[in-house]
Order: sequence, then structure tokens, then C-alpha cells
Amino acid sequence: MWKLGQRVIVISDQFEQHLPVGEYGYIIAYDRNQDNAFDYVVRIPKANKNFFVPASDLELEEVLLQLEADRIEREALIDYALATRNEELFNWIMNGDNEVEDEEQETPQEGRSREDFIRQINLKAWI
Repeated sequence: MWKLGQRVIVISDQFEQHLPVGEYGYIIAYDRNQDNAFDYVVRIPKANKNFFVPASDLELEEVLLQLEADRIEREALIDYALATRNEELFNWIMNGDNEVEDEEQETPQEGRSREDFIRQINLKAWI
């Protein structure tokens, strides 16, 4: 639950209330009625109205700014990797840590003893 007076941004209009998507607003009240689908009452200054809004239609401004900064940073790293022809950096950015996990999974299989391998084959054949 967010604090009263916290600045939020409307990211969707789930109940089609003609909310100004993309505009900011301030939480002015909680709707504590359990039978109601709405969680907050939000004041949208640009529309000069108060709206009953579910929590899924709102996001904190700080979170959206952080997501945008992460996206811009990733794009800048991709541009840098392409400009410097750094294939390792480019693959790391595009694939993330998947390669590290794949390498970790391969090493135990290589280190298996012959008996473990035969036992695994027999187990699969039995199933």
C-alpha cells in the first residue's frame, strides 16, 4: 500500500473510466471497502478530478523513471558494443546471464562417473 500524498502515474484504464493515461496524480485516500474493486482515490490535477482507481492501473513515478533509465543504459551499452565491435559485451547484454547458467549445468554432466551415467540411463529406460 502506498502512502497518502504519494505521486503516481496512471499506466492503464482497466475499467474504462476515461482515466488520463500517462498523467500523474496524487493518492488522496484509500478505499477500504472489501466489496469494491477500487483501491485508491487519486487526484489528477490536469483533469481537475478525483478518480477511484485499482492498484493495477497505477505505478509509482520512481519505478517508471528507473525502468526508463535501465532501458536507456542498455541501449547505450548496445550502441557502444556495436561501435567498438566488442562481441563479448554485445552477447552479454543481449543474452544476459544465460551463458553462465549453461556453463554451470554442463560441468556436472562432464564430471559424471561411468556408473552414474549407466544408472541414469537405466532409470530413464525403466520409466
